[in-house]
Amino acid sequence: MSFSIEAGQKVAIVGQSGAGKSTLAKLLFRFYDVDSGKILIDGQDIKTHNQHSVQSAIGVVPQDTVMFNESIYYNIAYGKQGATQQEVEAAAKSAFMDKFIEALPQGYDTLVGERGLKLSGGEKQRMAIARVLLKNPPILIFDEATSALILIVKKWYKKRLPPSVKKLLP
Repeated sequence: MSFSIEAGQKVAIVGQSGAGKSTLAKLLFRFYDVDSGKILIDGQDIKTHNQHSVQSAIGVVPQDTVMFNESIYYNIAYGKQGATQQEVEAAAKSAFMDKFIEALPQGYDTLVGERGLKLSGGEKQRMAIARVLLKNPPILIFDEATSALILIVKKWYKKRLPPSVKKLLP
């Protein structure tokens, strides 16, 4: 496989389940290294950079979001070291989590439970989106990020996608 993506370009990689879309995301994030060939970002082979520096340039919203048995604030702020309360709240608002969080008795201090068990799939997904929006990396990867979102949130995100991507969505 060989392709190039220019800065600012939006690309949708689609295919059947098991086609390798998630594997491609994991390769870009350096969870694995390629056996042959190269992955270049800005003309540089990602193998020549440590995993942390590659990951700091990429934001991934995975199918299965990692949640810590900590507060909502902590789980969103995990996306950016030293994030302020204002930045976390802005990210939550952008991901349509603000009203949900504000309705909780402990708000941003609410514990999400082990692996986020106290949250629905859609809430976990939106928290992952808030986390990556807070990080604000130059490269964003959404790995089936709308799969668990409620209908109204899907509509909002889809409304703002370019027409070429909209036609690929169910």
